Amino acid sequence: MINSPVLVLNQGYEALNICRARRAIVLILQGKAEMLEDGLGLVHTARAVFPIPSVIKLAYMVARPRLERKLSRFGVFHRDRSTCQYCGKEGRQLTIDHVIPRHQGGQHRWENVVSACMSCNRRKAGRTPEQARMKLSRRPGPPHGGALFYIPHHYMSNLSEWQKYLPRSADWS
Repeated sequence: MINSPVLVLNQGYEALNICRARRAIVLILQGKAEMLEDGLGLVHTARAVFPIPSVIKLAYMVARPRLERKLSRFGVFHRDRSTCQYCGKEGRQLTIDHVIPRHQGGQHRWENVVSACMSCNRRKAGRTPEQARMKLSRRPGPPHGGALFYIPHHYMSNLSEWQKYLPRSADWS
């Protein structure tokens, strides 16, 4: 329980990152944060009992620059919601597929990479979707949203108390 994930919000309720419950409790005890959501249980020490937070808000504003997100496997899988963009199969056994293959001039950019299950990636086999007679469920592009970090897909579905503090994930077009 002490290693449970905790959503950290800026003073203005913007999602900053995810930390462990131990760190969140320390921030609360130091007066640097306040607990907004609990429900993960209790931590018993020799002198006190503390609720384990699920969401905390910092008592001060953290200024962050707005940078373009770097392309990564994790980022592509998160953007695509861990779903194959050809057949719609959801899971963790995904690969990265270049919509326009690199040997045909396709670049390694947000606009040209999608998540694909292994069978769809093999079926496409170095061809464009049109050549392979396959259809993309969505046109790829850079991820949307205000947060600079990614919240793992399994946290989004398992920790419902986080939902009201996170921006609605917009469909990319």
